[in-house]
Amino acid sequence: MLQQPVSPSRRRNSRVETSEGVWVYWGCGRRDDTSRVRNLSLGGLFVETREPNFVGASAQIEFLVQEGQIRAAAVVRHVESGRGVGLKFTAIRDEDCPHLAALLNRVKHSS
Repeated sequence: MLQQPVSPSRRRNSRVETSEGVWVYWGCGRRDDTSRVRNLSLGGLFVETREPNFVGASAQIEFLVQEGQIRAAAVVRHVESGRGVGLKFTAIRDEDCPHLAALLNRVKHSS
């Protein structure tokens, strides 16, 4: 039986699995959606969506969380058909960074 070679992860930040309570409002192309966040890191996130997207598409994200306003620009890095998309942050406002850190801290301790 042939085995696929294991490639090292290109991710610089480890992802944290999120609870049911982390949602984002996001737009990609001409489509806006509200989606559950499956996992999250300082570098990006994976959101559930059945809507097709393509790698390289730009997205605007607004987190719907108790930590405060978190807005980010991102790019689609990978697509899992029927499941969702992986998004890499390309910009986060400086004043939103402490809120993202607080959100990550909360989900790390709730899982």
